[in-house]
Amino acid sequence: MTSPCEPCYESWNEERGAEIIAEHASCEGATLVILRALQDAFGYVPEPAISMVASVLNLSRAEVYGVFTFYHDFRKKPAGRHVLKLCRAEACQAAGGNALAARAEARLGIAIGGTTADERVTLEPIYCLGLCATPPSAMLDGRVVGRLDEARLDAVVAEAQR
Repeated sequence: MTSPCEPCYESWNEERGAEIIAEHASCEGATLVILRALQDAFGYVPEPAISMVASVLNLSRAEVYGVFTFYHDFRKKPAGRHVLKLCRAEACQAAGGNALAARAEARLGIAIGGTTADERVTLEPIYCLGLCATPPSAMLDGRVVGRLDEARLDAVVAEAQR
C-alpha cells in the first residue's frame, strides 16, 4: 500500500510516451516541458523517449539529450520509492552540508545519485532550496526540511527508509 506522499508512476509504454509528447509539443519551451511531463508520468525519462522527442520537435537526438543531461533533475532510470534531495549549493556546503551529505551516503550505503538496493530511497543533489539563511537543507518527497544537523538528517533518512 502506498502512502499519499509516495509517487505512483506508470510503467514505460511507447504509446503513452507518444501521447505525452504530442500533448506538449506546441508548448513554449517544449523540450523541457515534455521531458518534465515524461518524468512525472514514468518517474524517469526512458532512453527511447529522447529520440521520440527529437523526432516530434524536429531536433537532433543530441540536442534533446543535451537538454536532458544539462538539468540535474532528470533521471535515466526510475527513482526509489522515496527521493531525498540534499542541497549542494555553496551556502549549505559552507554550513556543514558536505559532512551531512557524507553521513547520508554512509547511512544509506549509496553515493549521491544512487538508489538503495531495496529501491526504497534515491539520494539526489539539489542546488538551492531558497533557505540560505538557515542552511543546510534537504527535500524528502517534495517536502522541504531546513536547519539540518546530524539528528535531523538521521530522522529524515530513517523516514525515507520506511
